[in-house]
Amino acid sequence: MESEDTKKIQEMKTDLNLLLECLKYQMDNPFSQKEALVTIHSICQQNSNAGVYFREIGGLMFIRNLAKSSEHSMVKEAALYTLGAVAEQNVYCQQTLCTSELFEDLTWFLSNNDSNTNLKRMSVYVILVLVSNNRTGQTLVRETGCITVLTQLFRTVLSKYELNLSDKNVFQSYQLWSSVCSTLCVCVNNPQNDENQMLCCSLFPYANDWLINCITPEVIRPVCSFIGLTLANNTFVQKYFISVGGLDVLSQVLVQLESDSHKTVSSAKLAVVVTKTVDACIADNPTFGVILSKYQIVSKLLTLLLHESLDSGEKFSIILTLGHCTEDCEENQYDLFKNNGLPLMIQALTESQSEELNKAATFVLHNCKKITEKLCLSLGEYSFDENEKQLEDINMKEKNLEEYWKKAKEILHRIEQLEREGNEEKIQREKYKDNVSSMNINIQNTLKHLHGDSIGRGPEAEDKDKSQSRKLPSCKSHGILTTACTNDHQMKTLLKSTNPVDACYRESGQNKTLYKANSSYSQNLHERTNFEKNSVSQSSDHVFKPPIPVVKNRKQELPVTDPFTLCSDIINKEVISFLATDSHSKMLKYRCSGCIAVGKSLNSRNFSKLLHSCPYQCDRHKVIVEAEDRYKSELRKSLICNKKILLTPRRRRQLSSESTTSGGITRTESCGSCSQIPQADQRLQA
Repeated sequence: MESEDTKKIQEMKTDLNLLLECLKYQMDNPFSQKEALVTIHSICQQNSNAGVYFREIGGLMFIRNLAKSSEHSMVKEAALYTLGAVAEQNVYCQQTLCTSELFEDLTWFLSNNDSNTNLKRMSVYVILVLVSNNRTGQTLVRETGCITVLTQLFRTVLSKYELNLSDKNVFQSYQLWSSVCSTLCVCVNNPQNDENQMLCCSLFPYANDWLINCITPEVIRPVCSFIGLTLANNTFVQKYFISVGGLDVLSQVLVQLESDSHKTVSSAKLAVVVTKTVDACIADNPTFGVILSKYQIVSKLLTLLLHESLDSGEKFSIILTLGHCTEDCEENQYDLFKNNGLPLMIQALTESQSEELNKAATFVLHNCKKITEKLCLSLGEYSFDENEKQLEDINMKEKNLEEYWKKAKEILHRIEQLEREGNEEKIQREKYKDNVSSMNINIQNTLKHLHGDSIGRGPEAEDKDKSQSRKLPSCKSHGILTTACTNDHQMKTLLKSTNPVDACYRESGQNKTLYKANSSYSQNLHERTNFEKNSVSQSSDHVFKPPIPVVKNRKQELPVTDPFTLCSDIINKEVISFLATDSHSKMLKYRCSGCIAVGKSLNSRNFSKLLHSCPYQCDRHKVIVEAEDRYKSELRKSLICNKKILLTPRRRRQLSSESTTSGGITRTESCGSCSQIPQADQRLQA
């Protein structure tokens, strides 16, 4: 691979040596010299190292002398073109050719009337290459007087403002004029050269004439580029341009191009070019933005910004120009404000991903901050140097803006109010949950207390409960509860904590009792508010009205009246869970058969059988059953084991006589002790 590259380099060097020899030995043959020069140009374009080698063998200096000494125009043109191409390709060749002698020769070609248009074009091209990005070349072009010749060509090459580019001669003249504009641009900028800018500012009146009389892309682009680069970062030149009416001319052209941009895309593109030139005029002198306010340039730029054909770079140029227009001019700031410029800037900030564009939009918003505050705080003090009619219109618009601000403040106040209400509802919800939890705790504590009281009562209290259970069907009010409660709080507490044991005394048994409790419970919740006012509520025939927490699986819809009603389902579940974990839950949920069967026809036999068959005996009946079992056990032992039973004299004689004959005991009559057993049963039953 290296051998191939070396071979190609060697072939390139051989070709250049042969071509240079051809130029030297073909002085009488201009066509051969032209072909050799074109071939050298092609080789140097393909390989950048070729120009360096050609410079080392003296080829550049030979071609420069050939361009000066040749009598044939075609050879001069080819030689200059080759020099420009090699210098453009390699910076070392540029430095070698950048001499005062070459600039003088080029100046002579441009000023000589015998030089044709194409030779002048090649001369301008070489100057462009030597000056571009080269401060030494900018200095030489000024010191040799070459820039003066270029300015003269700018004024005289095109004599008519109506360009007919279809004509060959006109087209060649236009190409020369366009090349002169480009060469002047590199003479004054990149790097910036203040001396050359001062020399070129004399062309501003001619540039204005071109802009006014020929609004075409072929003229607008080169002229605006020349004006913009000549004005850049030079306050003195900017003031001179404005003094000769250049900013007014640019404003008029921009207005016309903006109106035409709705029809053609090219007009929109040209309007952006003019916008860049306007920005260069006012960048260092923001006070000159007042001139633009006469033509309403801000509104035109905002309209142009909405054009769909523009890319992000072109939009950036427009926004940057808006920033410089509004930097120190209240008229332009207000014009931006009333034409909805602020929303467009905000939209550009949110939608664009270009950092430069975002900075430009931020710059515009910062400029309009003061005018916005002024409109908000003191709309009446804002005024402009305009006639009275315009001031009245402005005041009317300001009043409308004030109304908009008021509406915005009302909306903001409403939003804040809704947020406060939402926070208050959240706090109330939390308090409500705390109240419900504390209510559940109170109910559980009350139930524990009541269950402990019911369990610890003696036989006398049980007798009272038994008598109350007999009177229960005839009870139709809560008079006892009402008289016992001294205030509403005590009544609510008793209502919520009523002992569920009392609700289980039913004549028809446990299933019937649960059904009645369920139906009466929903009725009681509906009439709860009346009961809180010390009124007596009606109940069913056999059940109290307070809620019965032992009722499960209640599916009726309850009216939403108060927190207790809303949480009744939760309270029921918690009470059931509490009763299930209590040590006496079985006594509460499953009643003693002896207690339930009160009032039926009972005797010593069926009552004892009933108690023995009950798995959940209360303490009182459990004691009775245990006493009866002990008594019968002792009696059984005395009958079977003890043979010395107390008998009547008659029975004793009979027993003794039978024992001697058969050796057994036969019962014929009831003894006194046996006859007393039923009587004992009746006493136990009583």
